[in-house]
Amino acid sequence: MQRYILISLARAVLTLLGVSLIVFLLARASGDALDVMLPETATREDRAAVATFWGFDKPLHQQYLIFLGNAVRGDFGKSFKWPGESAMGLILQRLPATLQIAVPALLLSMALALPLGVISAVRKDTVYDSGGKLIALLGQSLPSFWIAIMLVWVFSVQLGLLPTSGTGTVQHLILPVIVQSLFGLAAFVRLLRSSMLEVLHTEYVKLARLKGLHEAKVIWKHALKNAAIPPLTLFGVILVNLFTGSVVVETIFAWPGVGLLALEATNARDYQVVQAVTLWGAAMFIIINFGVDLLYGWVDPRVRR
Repeated sequence: MQRYILISLARAVLTLLGVSLIVFLLARASGDALDVMLPETATREDRAAVATFWGFDKPLHQQYLIFLGNAVRGDFGKSFKWPGESAMGLILQRLPATLQIAVPALLLSMALALPLGVISAVRKDTVYDSGGKLIALLGQSLPSFWIAIMLVWVFSVQLGLLPTSGTGTVQHLILPVIVQSLFGLAAFVRLLRSSMLEVLHTEYVKLARLKGLHEAKVIWKHALKNAAIPPLTLFGVILVNLFTGSVVVETIFAWPGVGLLALEATNARDYQVVQAVTLWGAAMFIIINFGVDLLYGWVDPRVRR
């Protein structure tokens, strides 16, 4: 198990280094930040002074090494768009707003997906299965921005029951949480159903039934645990998306989270914030998937080998 953990950890570190290089290069490939920071009337001397102040006059490899060294210490520099604010400080300011949507959305999607996926598999080709497959189909095929707009139009504009956007009350949370949870709910139901269908026809499940175990114990203890590995992979991906913020949901509902911060920083070519947000997302993805790798080893001991 220790060897398995060390290998997973080494992969995580190498992946993060690769992502940091890609993020650094892509941020600069989007355009010259000086064009956004300075007016059109700025002189060559003004551009040179600002470039020197922000370190843009150094060779690209030196800029990357400086960026990497600062990133290890959690220092991603100061924001161009928000003067006086550090890039990491902005993320920490916006993170609670993102978590306000992410945590309820995750709990809602998991609470609904687990029973729906299991029942769809156990009651195959019944009305329950048809309902589960319909939820999976619609949740994964309908764009989240369209769902968000339709919900706003129905519940906010037509019925006047909920606010269209903004923050402050529980009512402001309802629509963003529903939209944020739909894709995860649909994906979990589809994948859990297919995994359970495979497991329910295995020999050890048949043997457990022949031994006289209660059907609920066969399904929820023996079958579900062995069907959990594919959904665990999806769980890691969806958890990252939730905890790093959704640009679509936060933009439509004017929710001041990390996703909206990323969009605003990209439009302003704020290198420091774009790099910080992207590396934050990459680090979350790597950390969560590292945890998922460890869960693999716990759920299925064969993975450790």
